[in-house]
Amino acid sequence: QVQLVESGGGLVQPGGSLRLSCALSGFTFSSAVMSWYRQAPGKERELVAAITSAGGSPNYADSVKGRFTISRDNAKNTVYLQMNSLKSEDTAVYYCRAYRTGVGYYWGQGTQVTVSS
Repeated sequence: QVQLVESGGGLVQPGGSLRLSCALSGFTFSSAVMSWYRQAPGKERELVAAITSAGGSPNYADSVKGRFTISRDNAKNTVYLQMNSLKSEDTAVYYCRAYRTGVGYYWGQGTQVTVSS
């Protein structure tokens, strides 16, 4: 059974930082493309960042470039999202996704990030 468990969300003031983690089980993590998405109230889910199975070529949404960093630890089956200089518009539920060609994709349950003073 495939499971993705996100953690690290919470309430932070504007300008602050958070690090999200997503642990994957039941799936060959090292062969998966890992992504972070987010969904704000009343908006569609959007891609925030993605990283290849080897950890190279990360790509980011324009709105988070220079502030967010995606990384992965294949030994721990975990992907991270370091979020710095947070803004109120970053408030959303953040979801982790695992994808592999020929297998499909799986989602985590989401973790709430609230940026507010």
